[in-house]
Amino acid sequence: MTSTTITAAASGSWTLGDLEINRIGFGAMRLTQHGEALRPDAASSGRRQAVGVLRRAVELGVNHIDTAAFYFSPLRSANELINHALAPYPDDLVITTKVGPGRDPSGHWLPHAGPAELRGQVEENLRQLGRDHLDVVNLRVLGTQSIAERFLALARLREAGLIRHLGLSNVTPAHLAEAQAIAPVVGVQNMYGIGVRPEQDDFLRACGEQGVAFVPFYAIAGTGRQAGASGVESEEVLTVARAHGASAAQVRLAWTLHRGPHVLAIPGTGDPGHLADNVAAGALRLSTDELAVLDRVHRAQG
Repeated sequence: MTSTTITAAASGSWTLGDLEINRIGFGAMRLTQHGEALRPDAASSGRRQAVGVLRRAVELGVNHIDTAAFYFSPLRSANELINHALAPYPDDLVITTKVGPGRDPSGHWLPHAGPAELRGQVEENLRQLGRDHLDVVNLRVLGTQSIAERFLALARLREAGLIRHLGLSNVTPAHLAEAQAIAPVVGVQNMYGIGVRPEQDDFLRACGEQGVAFVPFYAIAGTGRQAGASGVESEEVLTVARAHGASAAQVRLAWTLHRGPHVLAIPGTGDPGHLADNVAAGALRLSTDELAVLDRVHRAQG
């Protein structure tokens, strides 16, 4: 499908807390390097192209960017690229970041932050982004243990004005309920896509019923995760793609958005052509029959 004039507005909109955004956003994880993301020895991206991709994303109507202070390569920081490319920020731009995980300067993972360490992570995001508050902060969770102490620490930072809205990442329904008893939750980011964690279907629907955005990550990459998509696709996905003159990645994004009006997409790329294609996927409308076929693939591969 052509992506020449299609903007993110074609994907429809959702109000994240009190912030209205287009449902196709941009994930910054892949912006800082070539190849697999989050590797200590990653080959850093070219600064000019990365800045150009960010500015083009905004030109194409993207007003929701997902980032984190731990998105960096030896020469590039996603947050600082966003700051350089887009500050002073457009009034409608919503920047979502994550806290919990951390990496040392060499790129190796640190233990997840406890309640006392979260303020430092929030302040580091503020510094890198050049902002006096963060629009949305997601607590990234590892495991199934209680998140109450950590989420309460973020809720206090929200009360102090450093954070506008709170969300969760990589969580269970129990985590969501635990967090909502402390402070409002505007979004849940979980790994999800065609054939990826179909057991999340009920959770996705429950989020919609509660007015909570569901934001899949790796919707294109699937089980390839930070290494990216494998390039191997089912014939069913390819058949739908051919019928629309689209790519398999666009079909995956379109299917994701069809899961509900509260479902957002945050595909990431450092390639301007892929960016335009990802945004254009927001205009792809799948038929009832096509959705039924893709749903079957989803359930069978999961």
